[in-house]
Amino acid sequence: MALIDRIMEKARSNVKHIVLPEGEEQRNVQAAAKVVAQGLATLTMLGDPAKVQAVAQQTGTDLTGIEIVDPAASPKAEAYAQALYEIRKAKGMTVEEARKLVADPMYYGVMMVKMGDADGLVSGAIHSTGDMLRPALQIIKAKPGMKTVSSCFLMECPDKSFGQDGVMIFADCAVIPCPTAQELANIALGAADSARSLAGMEPKVAMLSFSTKGSAKHDLVTKVQEATRIAQEMDPQLQLDGELQVDAALVEAVGQLKSPGSKVAGHANTLVFPDLQAGNIGYKLVQRLAGAEAYGPVLQGIAKPCNDLSRGCSVDDIVATVAITAVQAQ
Repeated sequence: MALIDRIMEKARSNVKHIVLPEGEEQRNVQAAAKVVAQGLATLTMLGDPAKVQAVAQQTGTDLTGIEIVDPAASPKAEAYAQALYEIRKAKGMTVEEARKLVADPMYYGVMMVKMGDADGLVSGAIHSTGDMLRPALQIIKAKPGMKTVSSCFLMECPDKSFGQDGVMIFADCAVIPCPTAQELANIALGAADSARSLAGMEPKVAMLSFSTKGSAKHDLVTKVQEATRIAQEMDPQLQLDGELQVDAALVEAVGQLKSPGSKVAGHANTLVFPDLQAGNIGYKLVQRLAGAEAYGPVLQGIAKPCNDLSRGCSVDDIVATVAITAVQAQ
């Protein structure tokens, strides 16, 4: 069974409530009907109900059973505004500013998640990553004990010899451009959680570099070595090794030659890239050249699930992301 099919099966086993702030957008409307038809989640769509229904009519989509809420007219808007003011008043926010923000579907949707009126959020088809992440990071923030919110991609490669039957976690590919050693350690722990909760596999985490076990000397190598040490201190039971070149992480013969006795080298299923350039380039190379399926970016380390979409996403991409978000909410 393909990874996304396993995730959808898990989503159906414990149905969660997801909010779609981009309720007036055509792909979201079509995806919402598919999500409900497949039993993946219950949904709230945000927007002017007349406009949402007009899009549904134009596309021949049945939105029966899906809640549609206009943030500007919602009876919960004032309570959300007061709560947002309390969260952000130390940063100088006024009640009036909070009221204006809550009228924005992105902020309203994040407040639904914050206040427990939804279990997770999916957006980004018509919002930039920054516009989507900003309210999530301001309001929901990181999980207790986790100082860094990052991202991962769920990769499924046709060549089943890599990762766990071809399934791998790549992190961070979308959020932190140049992580510190502490941030890299947090990314590693977040990626390990993603491997367990979303891919159903015991993580074997490789901290990637252009060096393996001191084969090169550079400040960038030292940072990965320090991140490895910090991550091991934070979770001594985690199977983690570094710094490793990517061939040492993935190919058993190379791994055992360069890092003899390692339980991770040659068997890694969770790759932590040293910076965003490497991570973003890496996942796209594997996606395009190896024909891998790439699901994400999936936010990790955040207290409640909020996930971004590519603005070029398809209807099926939105459906898959809702399923992933629902499983995170479990």
